[in-house]
Amino acid sequence: MSVSIYTDGAARGNPGPGGYGAILQWGTVRKEISQGYRYTTNNRMELMAVIAALQQLKKDGLEITVYSDSSYVVDAVEKGWVFGWVKKGFKDKKNSDLWITFLSFYKKHKIKFVWVKGHAQNPMNNRCDELATAAADSRQWVIDTGYEAERNMTM
Repeated sequence: MSVSIYTDGAARGNPGPGGYGAILQWGTVRKEISQGYRYTTNNRMELMAVIAALQQLKKDGLEITVYSDSSYVVDAVEKGWVFGWVKKGFKDKKNSDLWITFLSFYKKHKIKFVWVKGHAQNPMNNRCDELATAAADSRQWVIDTGYEAERNMTM
């Protein structure tokens, strides 16, 4: 089975309140998900959207194409940067908690990333942007514990 995943993240202030939106599509089935966070960054929300979408999948070994307007996420995987970060123990790299979580899903599937231009004529990416910004603005936030714990350690 082939699954298409569209994702986007948003942060108000960067850091600030944030959110992600994702759409999963396989065959005729489509599912939208989103969540807002009290205090986070745009890059974390971009990556969190991918993770949250992958968490929805019940089977392993799927062929997945992730469409994202985040060069940070797409390039980290497609150019292999994240695998170098792993070898170096994520030394001086942000968001290691999320990358480690992502990689646990990456190992279970065949995942390809495709960069799409944000805020352009891609209806699925535009919908993900709507989901992410609505979640960021919702005030129904959860805590990005990874970000807030890291932030508190550096203060």
